Formats: sequence, C-alpha cells, structure tokens
Amino acid sequence: MDVTTTTENLLDERALSKLRWRCRRGLLENDLFIERFFARYESRLTVRQADALGALMDLSDNDLLDLLLARKEPQGDLARDDVTHLLGLLRATRPTI
Repeated sequence: MDVTTTTENLLDERALSKLRWRCRRGLLENDLFIERFFARYESRLTVRQADALGALMDLSDNDLLDLLLARKEPQGDLARDDVTHLLGLLRATRPTI
C-alpha cells in the first residue's frame, strides 16, 4: 500500500478518540473552534488531516488562537498544504466569540 492511500484513509475510532483528547486546550476560545470542527468533520477525518491537526496542537494556546483568528498565517514547518487546508476547515467553523 502506498503512503498516499494510507494517509487518505479515514481515522479509526481509537485514533479519533486519542486525537480528541490531544486537542483539549487551555483557552476556551480554542476549544470552541476545535469542538465545532469535530462536530462537523469527525466522521470524515483522514489520517493526513489528523497529522496536520496534531502539528497545530504542538503550538502554544496563544499561537494557535492567532492562527484560528487569521491574525497570522502558518510559517516554517507549519507552512504545508495539509496544515493550511485543515486550518481553513477550522476557521470555517468560527464561533462567535
């Protein structure tokens, strides 16, 4: 099986549960974005999207919020197509803060 096929597979239930746990944040504002994202997309999340979300979860709460509110754009290691696409999905579920 090639890598592209593997990364486009849907996330299994166990991996989804781990990802949801990892996405718990200290700032309520980030949690609102993430919860709305999961409510809309969790049944369709791919392994590649989960990896991109994991990369965003490595950020501090304030840096993540700046990206979610489009105050900043991904730079450095985060300036990847998969991260940019996922960030677009997260922003599309923008809560009223």
